[in-house]
Amino acid sequence: MSATVTGIAIGAALAFAALAYGFWGFILVALFVAIGALVGRIVSGKTDVSGLVDALRGRRSSS
Repeated sequence: MSATVTGIAIGAALAFAALAYGFWGFILVALFVAIGALVGRIVSGKTDVSGLVDALRGRRSSS
């Protein structure tokens, strides 16, 4: 699945959530989509967890 098709699917899901559940439902679905994307990147090895934790703690890394 290409990035364009994935973006369209996510946009459609968020639009449906906004129409069906209102603003807070939209926010909740968007949060779950973001968490799912992050977990997917961690599992596939595209995101370094220790680097992410260091960035959230305010530590900088040069690597």
